[in-house]
Amino acid sequence: MSKFLFGRYLPLDSIVHRLDPRNKLMLSFCYIILVFLANNWLSYVILIAFTLGAIRASTIRLGFFLRGIRPLIWLILFTVDLQLLFSPAGGHVYWHWAFINITQFGVINAGYIFIRFLLIIMMSTLLTLSTQPLDIATGLASLMKPLRWVKVPVDTLAMMLSIALRFVPTLMDEAQKIMNAQRARGVDFGEGGLFKQAKSLLPLMVPLFMSAFNRAEDLSIAMEARGYQDSDHRSQYRILTWQRRDTVTWVLFAVGLALILICRRW
Repeated sequence: MSKFLFGRYLPLDSIVHRLDPRNKLMLSFCYIILVFLANNWLSYVILIAFTLGAIRASTIRLGFFLRGIRPLIWLILFTVDLQLLFSPAGGHVYWHWAFINITQFGVINAGYIFIRFLLIIMMSTLLTLSTQPLDIATGLASLMKPLRWVKVPVDTLAMMLSIALRFVPTLMDEAQKIMNAQRARGVDFGEGGLFKQAKSLLPLMVPLFMSAFNRAEDLSIAMEARGYQDSDHRSQYRILTWQRRDTVTWVLFAVGLALILICRRW
C-alpha cells in the first residue's frame, strides 16, 4: 500500500509538470482510445515508445513507476488469465478441457490485454504524479463548462474528484499504519486460506472507515469555516493558460495517431 502511486503528486520541474492540466486530461483520455485502436504488435511498440518518452520527459524514474504498478499486477494477471482460459476458439489449440480452451487466439489477446492494462495504468499514474489535485479539478471544471447549460453541477463534480484523488494516498497510508498496529498485536494478515485472510481484514476495515469518516467531517468543517460555497460564480485562483508546448504535444499525438492507423491496415 505504501508503494501505491495513483493519486500521489511529485513536485518536480519537468515539461510534463508544466503542461496545462486541461491538455493532460484530454491527452490521457485520447491516449486510452488510442490504446484500444491498436490491434497488432507494431502499433503496441509505438504506444510503448510514446509512453516511455512521456515518462522520460517527466524526469520520473521508470523503476519508480514499475514499483508502483506492482500492487496491481495480480488484478492484471487475473484479467489476463480469464481471457487466456475462456477465449473463443481460433488458431492452434494448445490445451482443451471441458469448456476451457487455451488457443493461439487467446494467447495473443491475453498479451494485448496485459499491455493495454499496463499502458493505461502507467499513463493514468503519470497524470496524477505530474498534476496537483487542485489543478485536475480546475482543468475538469474548465473542460466541462458546456455542461452547465444542461444544469450539470460542474464545480461540485470537479471538487469531489479533487478530494477523492487527494485522499487516496492518505487513506492508503492510514491503512498501512493500522495494519502495522494490528501486526504488533499479533494479527497475521497473510496466514491461512482465502477466507481466513479475508476475515483477518475485518479488524482493519472498521478503524479505516472510522478514520475516513472523521477526516471527511473535519474537511467539511474546515471548508465551511473558510466560507466555501458551491455556486456557478466562484472565482479561480489558478488561471489556466495554453502554451506553445501544449500545442506541440498535440502535434506529437497526431503523429502517433497517424502511425497507429497506418499499422492497423498491415
